[in-house]
Amino acid sequence: MADTKQDVLDMLRDLAELTMLDEGDPQSFRVRAYESAAQAVAAQANDLGTLTARDLQRIEGIGKSTAEKIRELLETGTVEKLEALRAKHPSSVVALLRIPGLGPKAVKKLRAELRVESVDDLRHALAAHKLRELPGFGAKSEEKLAQALARLDEQGDVGRTPISVALPLANRIVAQLREVKGVQHAEYCGSLRRFAETIGDVDVVVAATDPEPVMDALTGMTSLVDRVLGRGPAKTSIVTKRGTQVDLRVVAPHQLGAALLYFTGSKGHNIKLRQRALARGLTLNEYALSEIDGGRVVASETEGQIYEALGLPWIAPVLREDQGEIEAAESGRLPSALGDVIGDFHVHTSVSGDGRSSLDEVVAEALARGVRVLAITEHAERTVSGVGREVLLEQREAIRALRTKLGDRLVLLHGVELNIDREGALDWDPEFRASFDWCLASVHDHFDLDRATQTRRVVRAMQDPSVRMIGHLSARMIGARPPIELDLDAVFDAAEETGTALEINGGLPRLDLSVETLRRARARKFPIVLTSDAHRAEELQRVDYAARNAEKAWLDRDRVANTWGAKKLAAWATGGKIALT
Repeated sequence: MADTKQDVLDMLRDLAELTMLDEGDPQSFRVRAYESAAQAVAAQANDLGTLTARDLQRIEGIGKSTAEKIRELLETGTVEKLEALRAKHPSSVVALLRIPGLGPKAVKKLRAELRVESVDDLRHALAAHKLRELPGFGAKSEEKLAQALARLDEQGDVGRTPISVALPLANRIVAQLREVKGVQHAEYCGSLRRFAETIGDVDVVVAATDPEPVMDALTGMTSLVDRVLGRGPAKTSIVTKRGTQVDLRVVAPHQLGAALLYFTGSKGHNIKLRQRALARGLTLNEYALSEIDGGRVVASETEGQIYEALGLPWIAPVLREDQGEIEAAESGRLPSALGDVIGDFHVHTSVSGDGRSSLDEVVAEALARGVRVLAITEHAERTVSGVGREVLLEQREAIRALRTKLGDRLVLLHGVELNIDREGALDWDPEFRASFDWCLASVHDHFDLDRATQTRRVVRAMQDPSVRMIGHLSARMIGARPPIELDLDAVFDAAEETGTALEINGGLPRLDLSVETLRRARARKFPIVLTSDAHRAEELQRVDYAARNAEKAWLDRDRVANTWGAKKLAAWATGGKIALT
């Protein structure tokens, strides 16, 4: 059922995106219809494969035309309308939407007037100053687009796949390959396993007795595969319909550990391991760790065996970046895992305009995940999906009633996500803000302000007594919107002075604070909080992604508030703002 559901979701989201390009309007009736249908499918527990078109139409949010397309996909593996849109709007055109300042209407005009069909075409048009002559653009728009593209180039994001796209794709492929007869293990590797923000391609390693059925399974994913780049006895490469390359390698089961280690990387990490092997009279490659003289295999089945044979403890994939991890492992200084995350302090329900799960559903999921402290934080009224004072007061009464039922199983806080305006002011008056158990404040607009102004607005928000945490500090969207300009040292100073926590947002499009920012913050004395920023109950698991970002940055457990013990966490969450010592 999971694969069927994911196929349908991918189809609907592709239809929405390509229809938006086709019509030049993100709010068109068809775009909104596909988006509503995707939300309806995501919430479904039923096996879609058993539902007729008539059954599907009974689900709120799915109309007749969309129901027919879902059945067409399930019965034939393709949708004629979607294939026509893909031919008209190839992946190189879709990539233009990732550039800040380029919406579907602008892309449509650039294609029609300047024949811009890719990021490279746009780069040439900007260099020749062709956009300033187009109605609706002008010199200022041209300059802003050039700056946005330059920033994406600087970050190395252009032409790469964001983790928010790559990780679900890899999980889907791995899940299907694990079902193939003879497969003993399947796992994604490469920079994705190291939890990189963007990836060049998806590497998948499979251990199987016979590679042919595995290759057949990958190339047979018709709803996913655009073309096969090459196929051999041990490797097959395909390109997905969204333009991401996938490289599949099949190894014998006894070679799995060596293959996982080699294809996970990084290159620098692997080089140092090979040097370490040579110093011990061994050679390390993708098949085994072996003796140079005689060729006897020392270790190959698991990564742990190979590290042990090289005199090292296990090094987690997120740490394998040649950032001193081998030296730290050798001397026993590797950072420890963060452990259980028992709190979440940025969670939305269906009360917010973009939330999809009820309060009861969110609380049930939190209890199932072992959460001990939970803050419900709807959007305040000045955001697009925000709600007003009266609605939040009604929710407060519902939360108070629910607390009685929960007893000591869960500390349930009534919070809110405030909007930080251009000047750093927040929603409502100080008295109403103070009535919440937990307030976080976030930037949701005015992304192009200068560094001094952005820093000032964030610091002013931190100085408000009600604000316990700043959400998604840089406001970036990986591969789509660059981070706002901030003086991080000034922000860190303010966090220490005010006792304000900073969030690691576990939403894959954000992962904000970034690893780079977290590394800069390691020596500072303010709390870090892992959050899911969940908008539906199942998204509470995204707090685990925030934890991976923290671990990749070598963050100390003492800095991460919601990995503390339950009593300490509850006391901190329900107390006032305090600075760490």
